Amino acid sequence: QVQLVESGGGLVQPGGSLRLSCAASGSMLRINVMGWYRQTPGKERELVATIDSSGTTNYATPLKGRFAISRDNAKNTVYLQMDSLKPEDTAVYTCNAEVFYHTLQLRPSSVWGQGTLVAVSS
Repeated sequence: QVQLVESGGGLVQPGGSLRLSCAASGSMLRINVMGWYRQTPGKERELVATIDSSGTTNYATPLKGRFAISRDNAKNTVYLQMDSLKPEDTAVYTCNAEVFYHTLQLRPSSVWGQGTLVAVSS
């Protein structure tokens, strides 16, 4: 079973930057899409950004321009660069990966990390 481990969260002042990392480990055939989602108390989890194995990205429209997702396929790692952070960006950010474990698998398995807290406050 693949495990995802996030890092890079923390407290940052408004206008600051953070870079999140999410590394996948374990036995797998390949990872299709990797992405970041975020959730605040009382709200549903929302998409931040995704990136597929060829580098095609998809962003939540309000975040495009401030956030940038990237990926290192050799390291099975996805990154999220967050700039010009605002207090409303405060949330638990969770990594997701669509994983194929064997060649006969028709649909990928969705794997989630445990999340990392990003707090934007002065």
